[in-house]
Parts: sequence; C-alpha cells; structure tokens
Amino acid sequence: MADIISSGPSAAAGSKPSEGRSATASAGLRWDIIELLFFAYRDFVGDADQELEVFGFGRAHHRVLHFVHRYPGLKVADLLDVLRITKQSLGRVLKQLLDEGYIVQKAGSNDRRQRLLFATAKGEALVAKLAGLQTERLNRALRGIEPAGLETIRQFLRAMIDRDEPDKVLEAIFGIPPSTTKAKE
Repeated sequence: MADIISSGPSAAAGSKPSEGRSATASAGLRWDIIELLFFAYRDFVGDADQELEVFGFGRAHHRVLHFVHRYPGLKVADLLDVLRITKQSLGRVLKQLLDEGYIVQKAGSNDRRQRLLFATAKGEALVAKLAGLQTERLNRALRGIEPAGLETIRQFLRAMIDRDEPDKVLEAIFGIPPSTTKAKE
C-alpha cells in the first residue's frame, strides 16, 4: 500500500480540511478516529518498514514472519486465511524468506502434503528486532494509561477486527483458547 504524499491542492492557510464541503456530507462520520488510525498505522508500521528496507523486504514479509514466528508449524493454508491473501501473493514473499534463510518449510508428520512453516534463528532475530521497535512505540503511547484504559483499548481493537468473534480466528486456526482478558458482556 503506497502512502499518499499529496492528494490535491493545498488548503488555504488557516482553513480546515472540511471547509467548502457540504456539512451534511460529513454528518455522523468519525473523521477524528479515522485520521488518527491512519496516522497511528503509518507510524506503527513505519518503524519496522525502515528496518525491513535494509533487507529488501516489505510489509508482506513482516506479516508472514510475524505469524510464522508466533505460531511455529503454521500451515501455509492457515497463513493464507489469516492474512487474507492469495497463494500467488504469498508465493513470492514466502520464496524470498525461504531462499534467504528466514523461514524453513517442513512436511506435516500426519499429512506429508501439508507445508508447515517455522522461523529460523535468523528469522526470529529479525522478528524480535521489529517487535522491539513496535513495542517501544506502544510503550510510549500507553505510558500513563490506567489498566482499565488498557482494557478499553484492547476491546476497541478487537471490535475493529472484521469477524463476528475476533478470537475465533485464533482459536480455529491455531487452537488458542479465547483471550482471558476479553470483557464479558
């Protein structure tokens, strides 16, 4: 996904982004949260992007490495489901990670057709470095927030996941029981 540097003519000095547009067109829209999410995402992944660039990798490599590291023995089919991408999209990224020694692929013990993925020591080191950068950003942002506020943030993020029951994805694919921190409604 490319970042947009300029999306058209600059707003006049002192004007607000929505000036000149119909007030009714924006009624009820959560521009405040939408824009905060855009900028938070940009900066959250941006820290890792700079590190990945050194290796000739991008965000797709990061996502694959993250899940392979977090769930050793992950099946390629399950990785496709989690990332919601096609085999073709995954193929190029996975081949590069395999060829460069960040991931290894093994046949399943029960079904030899299964392709199980594992991070190598090299892959684990890169994931740790990227997670460290992102953890630093998260810790700075969460500094001073009370435990109840942290739980509210977790609830919000779970609710943003496009599933009826966000924890079902992890439970069904990885056999992980639903989160114990999830609030009961």
